[in-house]
Amino acid sequence: MCYGQHQAFSRDSLSSSTRQQPPATENNNNNINAEDVVDNLRDRLADTEARLARARAREAELSQRLEEMKRFVSVMEILETYLKRRFREQQDHVDRLFKSLPA
Repeated sequence: MCYGQHQAFSRDSLSSSTRQQPPATENNNNNINAEDVVDNLRDRLADTEARLARARAREAELSQRLEEMKRFVSVMEILETYLKRRFREQQDHVDRLFKSLPA
């Protein structure tokens, strides 16, 4: 269930302590309404907990992927450094070969 689909409850809808004692039939209706409110809140809590569990699982997955990407970047940086050094060495070698040729 998506966030914001439930009606907000007012203090009056959750608490009847500020009102006078209603007649017996109205009291039964209030008990049923209170039970509905409690059931609704329990359902919303269960939905929220399920969303939280999914969010935590997603966070763990993303954290793992981030660590893998960091390792990949480190390896790529090492390779880049190695290849730059080898390229310079090859350039130096070619320069020396051309300089050693008679003009």
